[in-house]
Amino acid sequence: MTEVYTGAAASFWRVMAVARRHGYVFQRSPHRLFDVVVWPAVDVVLFGSIGVFAAGRAGTAASQVALYLLVGVVLWHVVYQAQIALATGFLEETWSRSVMSLMVTPMREWEYVVGVALFGMVKLVLGVGAVALIAWFAYAFSITSLGLGLLPVAALLLATGWAIALFVIGLVLRFGAGAEALAWGILFVVMPLSGTFYPVSALPGILRPIGEALPTTHAFAAGRAFARGAPMPWHELGVAAVGTAVLLVVALAYLGWMLRVFRARGLVTRYS
Repeated sequence: MTEVYTGAAASFWRVMAVARRHGYVFQRSPHRLFDVVVWPAVDVVLFGSIGVFAAGRAGTAASQVALYLLVGVVLWHVVYQAQIALATGFLEETWSRSVMSLMVTPMREWEYVVGVALFGMVKLVLGVGAVALIAWFAYAFSITSLGLGLLPVAALLLATGWAIALFVIGLVLRFGAGAEALAWGILFVVMPLSGTFYPVSALPGILRPIGEALPTTHAFAAGRAFARGAPMPWHELGVAAVGTAVLLVVALAYLGWMLRVFRARGLVTRYS
């Protein structure tokens, strides 16, 4: 006899079903490890080696540059893996032409998003773990040496990555396959403006106000403060938290709007 779930139990199993579905896709497609392990490994070797080279040529004064680069690349992959996992999770449905099938199921939108984000956490742990391990073995840099204060920074970057992914999903719903490039490209616009590896004051003057407005800028600044042993940067964490909350609300509102447009105009035919 088949057991019927309702209410919260039904939502739980729908979320788990979505996560499991993406787990099967990942399991049967080893090339997807490129984004999760290979790309992070290349980044940490690239930026770590640049930092070691700078420190060796300029003496002890440049050792902080190496530290900033290693902290930056680890934290960068928190926001990157969070965003790419959620955005490409939805793109999987467009590539497999299953968007219409999803829309006629009892599954609600938030259940689908939570399911993809849940599996994305697995990819995030793999990606950031690879970065941390390579930084430890190759450059004797342990991210745990920065202390538990780094956890709220990582949490804020995680939420920011999800917010950016929601914007990307909304754009794909509205403009179709042509917007897919943003899943990979949008963060590489955010990265330099956020001062991932340097203070935002190093940006050209015309770009500094944009950088200061991004929550990621203040999250990375807090991470650098921890790296140099400074006290808890409450101001940077507070600004980052407020900015992240605003970004999430705007992203959810935008995605809801695009979903309504998607249904009203019958844009699902693009993916069927």
